[in-house]
Amino acid sequence: MTDIAYLDPRTGRTYPLDTPRWCGDDQAPLLLTPLPGITRAAIRTEDRSLWRYAAALPFIPDDPITMGEGCTPLVPRVIGGASALVKCEWFAPTGSFKDRGASVMLSLLRAQGVAAVLEDSSGNGGAAVSAYAAAGGMAATIFVPASTSPAKTVQSRASGATIRLIPGSRQDCADAALAEATSIFYASHNWHPFFLHGTKTLAYELWEDLGFTAPDNVIVPCGAGSNVLGCGIGFDELLRAGEITRLPRIFAAQPANCAPIARAFLGLPAVPAQPTIAEGTAIAQPLRSRECGEVLARSGGSAVMLSEEEIAAATLDLARTGIYVEPTCAQAAAAFARLIAAGTIRADETTVIVLTGTGLKSTPRIAEMLGVPL
Repeated sequence: MTDIAYLDPRTGRTYPLDTPRWCGDDQAPLLLTPLPGITRAAIRTEDRSLWRYAAALPFIPDDPITMGEGCTPLVPRVIGGASALVKCEWFAPTGSFKDRGASVMLSLLRAQGVAAVLEDSSGNGGAAVSAYAAAGGMAATIFVPASTSPAKTVQSRASGATIRLIPGSRQDCADAALAEATSIFYASHNWHPFFLHGTKTLAYELWEDLGFTAPDNVIVPCGAGSNVLGCGIGFDELLRAGEITRLPRIFAAQPANCAPIARAFLGLPAVPAQPTIAEGTAIAQPLRSRECGEVLARSGGSAVMLSEEEIAAATLDLARTGIYVEPTCAQAAAAFARLIAAGTIRADETTVIVLTGTGLKSTPRIAEMLGVPL
């Protein structure tokens, strides 16, 4: 751990990795100093999980918390009249890509002596942290807005997590978690850099899926940007290690009703957030908007803002090809169709559409789209 440190990318200040922390002394969000990446020879091929890329992590815990996350299918589909490869991240144990980050984050924190964690999330992040804390013998407390549907917290409650209902908005919930972080370690999927080093395994996996080459394009649904940043970190490491010769273009898909990262990247004025069916990406004040924009720019990618109608249509269109996912991630497929129509992406390029969460978590919303009463 001596050569790797926590890094405040905006000031260049570093902090020792040996001491668990979730932010800088001035409460700035942190990354890690750049890692060298690994070659294909370092893959633990006997492991059928993201831990096959353990050598790419800042350190390897003796006993990682794993339930087989990663190694998700990559399947072809025709979307918007063009062929793409769909990365089925909802095959993860709790039904979303956040298992990658939770597995790595909690494994590394537990190895550093952290036994109890706090998270604020009413959705997939809370479910993942709750499940992996349970699997690792750790205690988890999840703060959620008091207005949250009880159905959304059942998965976390079933894992044994303590659920605290916080009055007010989603931001009030985050503020309450920040205040509580003085008494319990704040293992937030939005804040902790170890989480991003879990999501970066998606880049390593796509590289291996495609015969140790990079795709031309990767399209990800974007809320706080952990998949944008994870792909940026992972593909940067592969480039650093000499395993790829160029970065794929990374495109962030956001709902037009709540698209702060896209608006900032595209140079559009900020507007108040509105409700969206892509609720998993409805993050009005993302912590790392600037860093996400840097990834998009460095890769030659961009951001796409989708209408509610486009997101709903993409959700049902995917379902009619057998792909049942949340509207939150179906917007990545809508973005692909838009980018193909605009000529930004060519049909003969290798494009990966990352679909992050199972439609089983959004069945009431999808029933509304179909006009089916529950």
